Amino acid sequence: MSDFIPPAKPIIGDEEREAVDRVLRSGMLAQGPEVKAFEQEFADHFKLGRACVAVNSGTSGQHLGLLASGVKAGDEVIVPSFTFAATANSVALTGAAPVFADIDADDFGLSPESVEAAITERTVGIMPVHLYGHPAKVDRLLEIAARHDLQVFEDAAQAHGASLNGQPVGAFGSFAMFSLYPTKNMTSGEGGMVSVANAEVERLVRLYRNQGMEKQYHNEVVGLNNRMTDIHAAIGRVQLTKVDAWTKRRQENAAFLDANLTGVTTPPVREGAVHVYHQYTVRVPEDRDGFAQALRDEYNIGSGMFYPVPNHRLKPFVSASHPELPETERAARECLSLPVHPSLSQDDLERIVTAVNALAEAGA
Repeated sequence: MSDFIPPAKPIIGDEEREAVDRVLRSGMLAQGPEVKAFEQEFADHFKLGRACVAVNSGTSGQHLGLLASGVKAGDEVIVPSFTFAATANSVALTGAAPVFADIDADDFGLSPESVEAAITERTVGIMPVHLYGHPAKVDRLLEIAARHDLQVFEDAAQAHGASLNGQPVGAFGSFAMFSLYPTKNMTSGEGGMVSVANAEVERLVRLYRNQGMEKQYHNEVVGLNNRMTDIHAAIGRVQLTKVDAWTKRRQENAAFLDANLTGVTTPPVREGAVHVYHQYTVRVPEDRDGFAQALRDEYNIGSGMFYPVPNHRLKPFVSASHPELPETERAARECLSLPVHPSLSQDDLERIVTAVNALAEAGA
């Protein structure tokens, strides 16, 4: 049988190893010059036009961004249910309540109509997810937020380099979180980056990540230890020099799949949107799980089911407020992510096409 094609494959090269060695030799391992340089370089590279703060994970970044934006116990933040649980977790960790709204079928992002229907007197914010690397409808969500005096927070964990109408994701909300987990479009080994809209949110995120201190032993707030190490920042700095080429390759791979797959619904891209294809997610209307198993068993091709259990059906959130979520439930049944990562060869792509088309035709 042909070699296994994994659904994701982190790329770590000699340059990253050399950067780690450089930090280890320096003796400055935590919250030092590498972190400071990485923050500036990340903001500059993705043309965010705002400051960035490095933290030890994407979830930490989301949590601290919400705290810095004033979200507190008793508040409500509207979030999608069709996403990783960290989105709702970060809201709950502030003491606020996540309120689930439905998604739109065309981009897997929050439905503006569903969001508007979910607003109550306790709502303080809306947190769209730029899922799979496609920008959410932040333009329309910002209009809703302005009418109701709400903030918008961006979960950009999967969307490094994505944009909408020429504006990069991460430059729309009060803050945005980018994940730097190993399987993301770029990595620091583990970590997150928070882009912030103003100096006060930036100051508070920096306080919260460092035990509540700006000046050592002068704690201003109850904080956490969510700092990024210089080791991780050094890896991230190298990855910044490579991510554009990887994104271009992801987009080329996606274009090949778009042009050649039949029998499944390929990922749409909205007008004005730049998709960076963290995942290439198709819909399999009948027996998605059996389809995925057949891909593995018959063709040695991996795939991902993100997210078969929507957040509103997870144990911590079963009592959370939400309306009917038909598009969320349908996506959870049908969505399957095929390999699209930059390490795929042309032979890999052709094998994926052959396998998916054959299984679709056979009704697997």
